[in-house]
Amino acid sequence: MLYRLIGIFYFLTAFLVLGCKSPEKKEVGKEPKNPDAYVLVENWLKMPEDLVLGNPTGLGTDSENNIVVFHRASRVWQEPMPEDKIQENTILVIDKQTGEILKSWGADLFIMPHGLEVDKDNNVWITDVALHQVFKFSADGKLLLKLGEAQIAGNDAEHFNLPTDVAVSDDGSFYVSDGYGNSRVVKFSKDGTYLFEWGKFGNKQGEFNIPHGIDLDRDDNVYVADRENNRIQKFDANGNFIAVWQNKITEQLYSVNIDNQNEHLFGIDYMTVDDTIVRGSDIFRFDLDVNLQTQFGRTGFYDGPISRYHDIQIDDEGSIYVGDILGNRVQKFKLK
Repeated sequence: MLYRLIGIFYFLTAFLVLGCKSPEKKEVGKEPKNPDAYVLVENWLKMPEDLVLGNPTGLGTDSENNIVVFHRASRVWQEPMPEDKIQENTILVIDKQTGEILKSWGADLFIMPHGLEVDKDNNVWITDVALHQVFKFSADGKLLLKLGEAQIAGNDAEHFNLPTDVAVSDDGSFYVSDGYGNSRVVKFSKDGTYLFEWGKFGNKQGEFNIPHGIDLDRDDNVYVADRENNRIQKFDANGNFIAVWQNKITEQLYSVNIDNQNEHLFGIDYMTVDDTIVRGSDIFRFDLDVNLQTQFGRTGFYDGPISRYHDIQIDDEGSIYVGDILGNRVQKFKLK
């Protein structure tokens, strides 16, 4: 009798605990998107017949989330560098939805376009590796600031050697990845006053072998695409090393970009076999501690051909834009 009563007690307890448990609630209309599923937007960019897209080396977004592209028009990479300026417009502003060109400018200003950054005030920052200079323009192309001496390479507070990219803080100070020749990152005040620098050629923490791309998060942590070391290094605003992600698959890590929500870091790489057979690029997404979350392109599932990506930009909807310097195109990938 006692055992029967004990059995009834456990049965009732289980019924009350399990049978009366409320079902798990799901909010209607708020099913999460699969963050790892990106699809190519076919034929997104609409180039007019009278405008030729050259190597798209730098990408940015303005306050209206238009895509801003820095390209080389009819110019191709040459060594030694040419000395004449490109006569076509090299800056394009593109509607992110329709892919139509809204405006273009930048003729007779640059020799070898490379990096582009658009700050919170829609100023356009440019690096030209042949001029060894960094420029700041207003959104309509008015020159506001110029650093470096035209076509004079150097390694001091007033000179660059093939500078690759710019990242601008909300307070107006900015960082230059300098670059092919100097393997350093240089910080300047809002008015262009030299503040400090860090880095030298090498593969240890805080050293670089072509710092090729650079970006900041909202805490002004600095993320550097250390191209030939094939890694991303993270530093604080004063250049103190924080973390590193080492790409063990390919040989070149080209660019980095923080999304508008300050939640993810994106990067792109490039791979060849014996410097002759093109294997293409991958797109990477990380958290801000540089932990890899997802990867697609050459080594994963994707829609559309992956070629040689030089820069990457993320819009406010999480769509990815990449500049392909082999295919001379800008591709858009959106979340499914």
